[in-house]
Amino acid sequence: MSTTTARKAGRAQRRKHRGMPGWMRLLRGLGAALLVSLAGVAIFALLMQWIRPSEGAVRLFNQGLKLASIVAGVAVAVGRGQEGGLLRGALVGLCYMAAGVGVYALLSGQGAAMTAYLADLAMGVAAGGIVGMILSNMNPAG
Repeated sequence: MSTTTARKAGRAQRRKHRGMPGWMRLLRGLGAALLVSLAGVAIFALLMQWIRPSEGAVRLFNQGLKLASIVAGVAVAVGRGQEGGLLRGALVGLCYMAAGVGVYALLSGQGAAMTAYLADLAMGVAAGGIVGMILSNMNPAG
């Protein structure tokens, strides 16, 4: 791809995101993260009947699914080569993990230790911020 074509593609990508308000991009990213989680949980629930994983394997899958969901959400919210990736990514990670903590607390009827909730929130902020920073520093044309 020529340099001129790459620049035009980059400008088009930036224009596409420029017209959308920041809060809308965050909501789209959060929605994408939640969809990835729902799909992952549904597939894993079906597979659990056959593979019968240990409790440790379920925890490992849960953490991996959280990270994959955050990555997907941040990719939708930030986009390649966009400004503000660190903050936007951290916000998507925070909102995703806060939603997860809230749903867990409501559905389980029991509370975990506050440090466990804070650790989940911190993981979401860190993962989202790192992914957002990486994406915002990538060349939009590829």
